[in-house]
This record gives sequence, C-alpha cells and structure tokens, in this order.
Amino acid sequence: MKLMFTHVITVEEIAEVARLAAEIWREYYVSIITIEQIDYMIGKYQAVPAITDQIHHQGYEYYLIYHDGSSTIGYMSVRQEEEKLFLSKFYIGKEHRGRGYASQAMAFLEQLCKDRNLSHIWLTVNRHNESSIAVYEKKGYRTVREQISDIGNGFVMDDFIMEKEIPVP
Repeated sequence: MKLMFTHVITVEEIAEVARLAAEIWREYYVSIITIEQIDYMIGKYQAVPAITDQIHHQGYEYYLIYHDGSSTIGYMSVRQEEEKLFLSKFYIGKEHRGRGYASQAMAFLEQLCKDRNLSHIWLTVNRHNESSIAVYEKKGYRTVREQISDIGNGFVMDDFIMEKEIPVP
C-alpha cells in the first residue's frame, strides 16, 4: 500500500503529531530509556508548544504519514542544513511496523533531497536502539560518529550520528 506524506501546517495537524509522539515514544522507548526521561523528552521536544516553535522558529518541517489516505501511521521531522537534510524524527506506530513503510518514507526523503540538491541525509539514533540502527544500515546509512548530549534535568542522549549520501542528479 502506498503511503501519503502531508506537510504539517495546521494546529490540528500539530496536535496529531503530539498525540502520536506521546503514544509511540511511551510504547517504544520504555525498553531503552526510563519513563521519566521519555516524559521529559516528550514535554521538551514533542508537545504542541515545542512542535509549534520548531516549525515556526527553528526551520523544522513535520510530515504526517498516512496509510490508505485516512489512518495516520506515523510522522517525520526534517530540517535542511546547508547541503544536508537532518532527519530529526521518524516514528511509525507499533501496529504498522515491519510492512515496508520505512522504505517508502526513506524514498520520500531521498526525493526531497534530490528536489533540493542536497547531498546527504543525517540523523541521530540512540546507541541502544538496535532495531532502528539495523533498519538505517539496511537503507544505506553508516555511523559517522558518536555523541552524548546533555538535555537537562539530569538526562543525556547517548547517540550514534548516521549519514547517507544521496546522489545528486
């Protein structure tokens, strides 16, 4: 089934991203980080005010991912940084994983890069998030460095930086 990617603009769409984030993050990350850190990060990065600020003041673009044109299955967030595209967020709901949707989403991002003459997509991924790392590696991403970021409240993000070169036409 083909996916549809809708650029998030409206207050309702932002609220849908925040709802998905709270649902997916609490389900997915509980095996990797504490629920306290999950709740802190949702509040700091994925609540309606944070997403709104990212879109209006920080250069982020959010996309809702739809299946069959009606049901929302996930979301992505990107920011163009010179000749590269930073994939900040990429989440698919649990019941929709393993169906090839990541491949369609990656193709969408690669086309975005080609349309904008961008040479790379890069991302951060928790170093203990083995299933996502495996997906990114399968899609041609490679680890270029490691990064530990203090995000406040006694929490850190312990990440790999991964990158994929996009052939510019």
